[in-house]
Amino acid sequence: MITTRKLTKIFRTEEVETTALDEVDLHIRDGEFVAIMGPSGCGKSTLLNILGLLDNPSSGEYHFLDHEVSRFSERQRANLRKQNIGFVFQSFNLIDELTVFENVELPLLYLGTPAGERKKQVEAKLEQMNILHRRNHFPQQLSGGQQQRGAAARAVIANPKVILADEPTGNLDSSHGEEVMNLLNDLNDTGTTIIMVTHSPAYAEFAHRTFHLFDGTIVTEKENVKFHV
Repeated sequence: MITTRKLTKIFRTEEVETTALDEVDLHIRDGEFVAIMGPSGCGKSTLLNILGLLDNPSSGEYHFLDHEVSRFSERQRANLRKQNIGFVFQSFNLIDELTVFENVELPLLYLGTPAGERKKQVEAKLEQMNILHRRNHFPQQLSGGQQQRGAAARAVIANPKVILADEPTGNLDSSHGEEVMNLLNDLNDTGTTIIMVTHSPAYAEFAHRTFHLFDGTIVTEKENVKFHV
């Protein structure tokens, strides 16, 4: 599903050149759950942004769903992204002025899904995430765990092939963190590919494989014995 070859990202200013990713080779199979770990500043978020088609690399190749996308335009990346990739962020990124229902509905609006079908799909997804009873609440009226479930519902409402999760438990206590990890685990069990950045070794064990980044380079790759909680 995803292959990178010598993927490199360099940020330049007039005075400084910073190599965020240094010839990263990565292969992720369809339906896999992968964790990416490493210290702050090692390139994890940069890698996730490129894998999520939010940015282009400086050099190297990125193959996504049989497309070589490393030099795609923003329009090309956006079209491929909205049909195939969902995002779950540490800060939830729900829109405060919209209800839970309206937040989850947004990707379907972008795809032009008819109103009746949107209502049916959103209600079904909110029920699956055990948050339908909060459909008319605003994000600030929810607990952290409820906000993350709402964010996860929005991420998967269009049935993307890949979920990119950037520290999805970072703002949650341990009980809500376990809840979100079990949710990602369930999504993976239904066939969704999960790529998760995390600082937690315990949560990384939910993945099939864990990659460790250091100074923009993959230094180790570990096969995990995936378990269910």
